[in-house]
Amino acid sequence: MKRKTVILTIAFMVSLMLMAGVYATAVDVPDDVKIQNKGYKTDKKGHVNLSHKKHSTDYKVACTECHHVYKDGKNEWAEGQPVQKCVDCHDPITKKENAQKLQNAYHKNCKDCHKKLAKADPEKNLPFKKCTDCHQKKS
Repeated sequence: MKRKTVILTIAFMVSLMLMAGVYATAVDVPDDVKIQNKGYKTDKKGHVNLSHKKHSTDYKVACTECHHVYKDGKNEWAEGQPVQKCVDCHDPITKKENAQKLQNAYHKNCKDCHKKLAKADPEKNLPFKKCTDCHQKKS
């Protein structure tokens, strides 16, 4: 009987820790992200407002579609782990090792996803064709 109690207590504690981790992750996720053009030689376009909440909650985009830490060609990042800034690996000026330049990484990820979804459902009218569809006017 004592062994059952110990096992149930451990299971309960593990469950609590997992729930706390999920809660902490959900609380730390911003609703909106402002993607700045810092670090480029010239800032030709304005920033991009990304609705993180819409993409993650409403559109059900998996976190790993954008967030990643590649090792040996495999994304080892998992939900709940710290999120690095894109610029930590994607330099705005030069390509580093296997990481694309920052603008190319953003454009490939965002535009390719929008193109794919627009092709599947043309009624969605997703932005990806003109710079001003995503970039705000420079202030």
